[in-house]
Amino acid sequence: MKIVPVDPARLAAELEADADVLAALAANGDIATLARPVDLHFKGRQDLIVTLGDDADELGFEFVQFNEHEDGEWSVDFTLISTIEADVLAKLTERALEIEAAFGVDYDGWGCVAQTGPDT
Repeated sequence: MKIVPVDPARLAAELEADADVLAALAANGDIATLARPVDLHFKGRQDLIVTLGDDADELGFEFVQFNEHEDGEWSVDFTLISTIEADVLAKLTERALEIEAAFGVDYDGWGCVAQTGPDT
């Protein structure tokens, strides 16, 4: 994958949104240092999304599924095991924006389930 520079303003906006999500998770007792599945979501044209999905292993992600939407767009979901510490997510978000630029798709965010202890 060709590394494409990330727009600093876009990265700052994504990191600000990430901080809001992390604060909400922490308010619900999440322990950011616990590893858990983290899902990534990208949207775009079918051909671009399929190409991205085919490259999941090379990108370091596990392919989950393709989705076709009513508006004709497609999406692909990936997962990886990670902590959600701010610095770790900053690197993941920057990587996702690089993928967005390189593949011509739209990064649509990440998600995870709160982890409050070893049994969650």
